[in-house]
Amino acid sequence: MSSDPLLTDDVRSKIMSDPQAVLEDQDIMRALITANEATMGGNIVDLRGIAMDRLEARLDRLEDTHRNVIAAAYENLAGTNQIHRAILRMMDATRFEPFLRDLRGEVADILRVDAVRLVLESASNEADPAIAQLSDILSVAEPGFVQDYISLGRSAPARQVTLRQVSTDDTEIFGDKASYIRSEACLRLDLGVGRLPGMLILGSEDPHQFTPQQGTDLLTFFTGVFERVMRRWLS
Repeated sequence: MSSDPLLTDDVRSKIMSDPQAVLEDQDIMRALITANEATMGGNIVDLRGIAMDRLEARLDRLEDTHRNVIAAAYENLAGTNQIHRAILRMMDATRFEPFLRDLRGEVADILRVDAVRLVLESASNEADPAIAQLSDILSVAEPGFVQDYISLGRSAPARQVTLRQVSTDDTEIFGDKASYIRSEACLRLDLGVGRLPGMLILGSEDPHQFTPQQGTDLLTFFTGVFERVMRRWLS
């Protein structure tokens, strides 16, 4: 052994006074383990080192999972607050026309969507002047339109909330914004006994805002509230 110490007295005293700091430093511990393995040679299997590597890999995975769970919880809380704010704003209206105007205004802003459209089915072919004045938010369609639009003409039953990506120039729903809409949420409305169904469509220019892989719990709750508000106005 050399007579010259490898560590100075100052460094040694710091390590001896707080050895826990060395143990908690992953880079230092990894370097020490590597040096220990090198001194043992290549013919010796260090089971303890292998176990530590596996534990370290498992800890990294657990930390990633923990971060993902926290991120998902914050995102869900933010989404819940967003839906609650939209509902409260929607219920502020005292007349039907301001209620519809708020849908494409402040409610759309709160939900961060670029277009909102309310579709009501009607068996009457007579044009209503009041509806014509609200054509930028409200559309009247023939019976069966909601089912066909949501199911894309297939015979499958329409779900209450359908999320999907779209790409169309059809102006029937979104008007001039149709060519910019890349995803939509179709909310099927049960407007009560004796009434034809309706549909509220939320459109976004972001293709990833509404996708089939996303959960629909919050939008299902929003749909239930919207149905009840509409029944009140229609009565």
